[in-house]
Amino acid sequence: MSTSSIKFPALSNEGGLSAYLDQIKKFPMLDAEEEYMLAKNWKSTGNVKSAEKLVTSHLRLVAKIAMGYKGYGLPLNEIISEGNVGLMQAVKKFEPEKGFRLATYAMWWIKASIQEYILRSWSLVKIGTTTAQKKLFFNLKKLKNQIAPRTEGDLRDEHVKDIAQKLNVTENEVVSMNRRLSGREQSLNAPIGEDGDEWQDWVVDNDMDQELKFAQQEEMEQRKDLLQDSIKILNDREKQILYARRLNDEPETLEDLSKKFKISRERIRQIENKAFEKLQKHMLNSAKSKNLLPAN
Repeated sequence: MSTSSIKFPALSNEGGLSAYLDQIKKFPMLDAEEEYMLAKNWKSTGNVKSAEKLVTSHLRLVAKIAMGYKGYGLPLNEIISEGNVGLMQAVKKFEPEKGFRLATYAMWWIKASIQEYILRSWSLVKIGTTTAQKKLFFNLKKLKNQIAPRTEGDLRDEHVKDIAQKLNVTENEVVSMNRRLSGREQSLNAPIGEDGDEWQDWVVDNDMDQELKFAQQEEMEQRKDLLQDSIKILNDREKQILYARRLNDEPETLEDLSKKFKISRERIRQIENKAFEKLQKHMLNSAKSKNLLPAN
């Protein structure tokens, strides 16, 4: 079965983008029963028309998610196109009998496809290849908005230190990444088309907001369940240190934990990193086994 023959609305840059966003809002949303029947039909018979309805009814979801990656300074039409590729992959592998809605499952594929495209594009500026650096790349903006909302330019020293601790990277890496991202950021209010319409005017859709909100809530519940299940593999000391360093609202310092456990700060850091890696690996494997993540 192939989704390559699915017909998409034309997506091009500049003025064509506004026409595309206008077109995708015309595709109807699917209720749970219709979505299930279409997915079963596609899976059992390979009916491309069924797959096409599943895809086109979720193009607004792709646009909504793509808007969140607008700050990376890459063409929006390309970000959306990559997200659409992820959506098609999700439709190909979607198993409706698992009990999830397509939107919940597809979000993983859409985000993964967009993020891979961004990482490939940003490799030209050497964003780094370690897990910590990738985590910094995709989480810096969110943490900035939490810690120092509406801050432009360089971050204050205390904010840099806070972000570095939360993401387990050096302060220099935070400063460098912030400058690169700030230099390429674009406003969400940037006009598209000749009429001066703005991105948020096109993408905002109350029905899709509710669908996305529901899917995000499901995703958060799944992550909580995975965390609670996976954390059982850690010993007591690993649990205490991991909670203290990464899961509490106010993380404890290495110095405080060093005194509490009567070991060096470096040893605390080693235990923290090892426990986090074990937890992350177990959660990833559990998510894949439960069909919550796209398979490689």
